[in-house]
Amino acid sequence: MCCGCIVCVRTQTVSIVEDLGQFKKLIDPGLHFIFYPLQSVAGTLSLRIQQLDVYCETKTKDNVFVNVAVAVQFRVITESAYDAYYRLSDPRGQIQSYVFDVVRSTVPRMELDEAFASKNEIADATLRQLESVMRDYGYEILNTLVTDMSPDARVKASMNEINASKRLKEAASHKAEADKVQQVKAAEADAESRYLSGLGVARQRKAIVEGLQSSVSEFSNDVTGVGAKDVMDILMLTQYFDTLSAVGANNMILEHEPASVANLSNQVSRSMMRNKQGFFS
Repeated sequence: MCCGCIVCVRTQTVSIVEDLGQFKKLIDPGLHFIFYPLQSVAGTLSLRIQQLDVYCETKTKDNVFVNVAVAVQFRVITESAYDAYYRLSDPRGQIQSYVFDVVRSTVPRMELDEAFASKNEIADATLRQLESVMRDYGYEILNTLVTDMSPDARVKASMNEINASKRLKEAASHKAEADKVQQVKAAEADAESRYLSGLGVARQRKAIVEGLQSSVSEFSNDVTGVGAKDVMDILMLTQYFDTLSAVGANNMILEHEPASVANLSNQVSRSMMRNKQGFFS
């Protein structure tokens, strides 16, 4: 005996109705009547977007084992709900198998650094492979994302040490360059200081000579009977006493003889005469 049975299908789902075990129809969200027990709801498929996280271990070209995490976002195609329900018993297992195949055939062709920089290429290769296969089974692959790529902890530590060493090397290079610039600038400043100091000493000596020359000339013109030699003796005596005063101010003991001024004058005169003779010879 058959009777009418009310079936409610929720939003974003589709139900499969069988008639005596044979596929009859798909029913959309809403209220429906079926003839029970001849007809029954065999199953329900969700039309919402689903995500499958796949974790795959593989090896890179430079023999480093990494764990790759791939997130696959997919949904059932409404028009192909029949294929999604009857042709594939384990869609998640099927998707996982294809992800393993793509990742383990793509990553081993890359070195570790290249694999980290090529996450988008791995995701695109996985998406292309899944799209062409899963559509025949009534599933649409919306996107694939490589969410993580994690090598062994010791490899991570080695990479961090390499990066730290590189940073330290760059810092040392910059510090050495800064020290070099500082030393060059200090040498330039010292050279400039010495040049200015020598220039000041030269000007001082020139002024002294010009002053002595002026003093000798004026003294000889104003005082009759006094020669240039007498004036020089007086000036040397004055300078000698100034020197004694400066030495005594520093608590130093210096032997003093009155004949020292005359000896110094004679030495200067002989030196000048020798230079003059050498110049005219």
